[in-house]
Amino acid sequence: MAWNMNNIDRRRFLRGSGVALALPLFGSTASSSTASSSTGGDEVVKNPKRLGCFYFPDGVPMPLPQDPAYQDWSWFPHGNGNEFTFSKCMQPLQPLQGDLTVLSGFSHPKSRDVHGHNNADQFLTAAATGGGDREYENTISLDQAYARHVGDRTRFSSLVMSTDGGIGTARGTHTLSFDRNGRPIPAEHRPKQIFDQLFVKSDGDSARRLGLSRSALDDMLADAHSLRQTLSTNDRKSLDEYLESVRQAEVKVEKAKRWLDAPMPQLDGDLPNLELTTEEPREYLRTMFDLIYLAFKTDSTRVATYQIGRENGVGRSDHLARAVGFNLAHQLSHETKNPDGWKRFGIYCQFLNEEFGRLVSKLKETPEPAGTGNMLDNTLLLFGSASSAFHLSRNYPLILAGGKQMGFKHGQYINHAGMNFQGGPWLGKGEPWQDEAKGVDVPLSNLYVTMLQRLGVATDRFGDSTGIVENI
Repeated sequence: MAWNMNNIDRRRFLRGSGVALALPLFGSTASSSTASSSTGGDEVVKNPKRLGCFYFPDGVPMPLPQDPAYQDWSWFPHGNGNEFTFSKCMQPLQPLQGDLTVLSGFSHPKSRDVHGHNNADQFLTAAATGGGDREYENTISLDQAYARHVGDRTRFSSLVMSTDGGIGTARGTHTLSFDRNGRPIPAEHRPKQIFDQLFVKSDGDSARRLGLSRSALDDMLADAHSLRQTLSTNDRKSLDEYLESVRQAEVKVEKAKRWLDAPMPQLDGDLPNLELTTEEPREYLRTMFDLIYLAFKTDSTRVATYQIGRENGVGRSDHLARAVGFNLAHQLSHETKNPDGWKRFGIYCQFLNEEFGRLVSKLKETPEPAGTGNMLDNTLLLFGSASSAFHLSRNYPLILAGGKQMGFKHGQYINHAGMNFQGGPWLGKGEPWQDEAKGVDVPLSNLYVTMLQRLGVATDRFGDSTGIVENI
């Protein structure tokens, strides 16, 4: 079909400096024709506070206590408080037991009655994004709430990464990060592109391009002001929401201009292999963690998210199980009824724990570049999933590590679930998420409020929080 561009209504576009920005379709017109010491800034932060959030899909091994596999392959530790022991599944984290807290019995209330594969979208937001007839709507994520607080004190407000890249689909996200309007922030999955963004100087034409970008944005916003007067109330709201993304781009352009002449951070030692793909799963995962470590060490950013895998066995991230000799990661969660099924699933989770533990160890072994203690003391890491037993959207498996200089006390297992947990293998009939809950979970947003407060954000609310988490 041939399009006659002369018949397209001008008000469907905002124009600026030779750039046309397409607008949403409006009902009322449808019938119409800082800076930091390590990056060249002038502000020295003695102990910068950092946040890293990591997500893995498909839940965790949850054999019932009467199952012989319970002792060795249950993801959650055995015990409570300061008296607990790790299973083989968690064994790689044993040397770091004093630097982390394991939590059970936490989840987001708005997602407890939906299929677990729908929930990565809300892991850091607590929004009602679940399945059924619900209209998809999201809110700001935890990392972006903190990124707004950090502002322009670093070259990049946040680093958004995933193994699959992009944004994915509604309820099938490839990103953990959502802006203040609930829109997904695309994640980068290519190690070289992440490295170049962080450490390779832009070419000499960057200043000219940024100047053109700013000029275009100015013209577009002026055009939008004129357009707004012709729209209905509902369409004005849609336009305002849409233009928020333009304003965010404007902020990014201004920030990029301020950092344009600042020297790029220098790296010591060997560089990671940047040409990896998920066909080399262990090395790929390790490199992605290493890039976050380097970004934190050079104070290029203080906020990072990494979605290790997409839910429901879709995408390249499902190949990570090949690091430990299995084919597809999602398949392991379906086969726990088979001989050694719990063990096989546990070995895969052991691999994820090992690589996460390696990042924790590197931060712990690195003295704070511009302050006291080590980097882990000033870095808060959240590692977890939005389902526990087979497709169960309750009792999220969670690990909180680091942040001792923010007041966090570790070496404990906060076991709100107790023995009232749901689990066992899937036998091909009803699933745990469809069963009546055996206990009452604590809103995970309570933990998020606690984290934000220790990170220096003046807030007493996030999502559907009802308070904070004491004794942590």
